[in-house]
Amino acid sequence: MKNLVFVKLGGSLITDKSRPYTIREEVIKRICKEVHEARDGKPLLIGHGGGSFPHVSASKYETHKGLINDKSWEGFVRVQDDAAKLNRIIISSLIGAGVKAISFQPSASCIAKDDQIIEWYTKPIESALSEGLIPVPYGDVCLDLKKGFCIISTEEVFRFLAKKLKPERIIMVGKTDGVLDSEGNIIKEITKKNFESVKKSLMSSDGFADVTGGMVLKVKKALEMGTEVEIINGLKAGLLKRSLLGERGLGTIIKY
Repeated sequence: MKNLVFVKLGGSLITDKSRPYTIREEVIKRICKEVHEARDGKPLLIGHGGGSFPHVSASKYETHKGLINDKSWEGFVRVQDDAAKLNRIIISSLIGAGVKAISFQPSASCIAKDDQIIEWYTKPIESALSEGLIPVPYGDVCLDLKKGFCIISTEEVFRFLAKKLKPERIIMVGKTDGVLDSEGNIIKEITKKNFESVKKSLMSSDGFADVTGGMVLKVKKALEMGTEVEIINGLKAGLLKRSLLGERGLGTIIKY
């Protein structure tokens, strides 16, 4: 689809990861307003992380390890429920801002193998896009042919969908000015050529536990998406709007 853009709202941006099940309400409202103001009819898909919602149960039950004990399935359903609760909040906020958003639940439609999505019937997402709706998938649990189940990050969701839908670009919105090195400086550009050299200095976005692998895995997945990815700071008002309107160089650009 021509001019299609993916936007990821990071879990650490839309929730307070230091406080379980706590959203950043004002940030979410502003971000949704910026989406509405900047979209102008262009095709858009929005994904989001789980932040302080599913990561709590996922850490408790070690859900990222798959089926490991008699409590594992309890963890699976709790993580799925937590992720869905946050998704409904985001969907409601987008609709409230005037955006025609529709939820797509990965745990109900994907199959993975060893943490990677291998099957996903994407025709409903494609149809939603063609009708001018904004599909909103999100980081979730997934049945896994090797592990029983796994956690799939929004980056993994985007990796799979990007190969199918071929977006023009991907904007990842977090709470830092881009990808930071160990001294807190912005790394302006990451490519496959320099990834190994910068990998060891990549910092976590906020220092809190992330069962989806943290910044290193996020960048690695971004390099697999087959299109330009830019990581920007969603705490800065208007930055997402400017990015959606076509401005580049606002954060860290990742080129495959």
